[in-house]
Amino acid sequence: MINNDQRQYMNEVLTEQAQQIEELTTLAVQEVFLSMVSLQVAIEPPVHLPATSEGQIIGSVGFIGEATGVIYLYAQVGFAKIITARMLGITEQDVDSDEMVNDAMGELSNMVVGYVKSRLCDRGLPCTITIPSIVRGQQLSIERPNEVIRRALGFRAGEHHLLAEVLLKNSKE
Repeated sequence: MINNDQRQYMNEVLTEQAQQIEELTTLAVQEVFLSMVSLQVAIEPPVHLPATSEGQIIGSVGFIGEATGVIYLYAQVGFAKIITARMLGITEQDVDSDEMVNDAMGELSNMVVGYVKSRLCDRGLPCTITIPSIVRGQQLSIERPNEVIRRALGFRAGEHHLLAEVLLKNSKE
């Protein structure tokens, strides 16, 4: 059984990890978008993505170990098609299936979380990552349990918004 002092210490460690992972996620999004999509993304306050007829797409990849959590990347489907075309070196008109967009968003999510995972391991927090998952729909949001720390990070590429959401759980409980 965990006593109050141990719980307080674990919460302090978790908060420190959350700050590190927030910083790493910000760097990862900027670097991955620049290197893989040739888009410079600016940091902005996180915003809910406006509803569109095409809907939204969320790519997610988890990490498990000394640090445990999930990173979600939210985008409007129209922006995800632009990302897909740029990643594949084709025109937006040549992005002809949801599967292409899903694969690109899954791979982008995997690269962002892979960047974070690598830096966590370098800092003495070994962890492994899960396979990417994709969710599509209208006005999507992720519900989180109370014991999970949530950090929302906003980005902008031109007129397009991207939201990165980090959920972090205490891996010692």
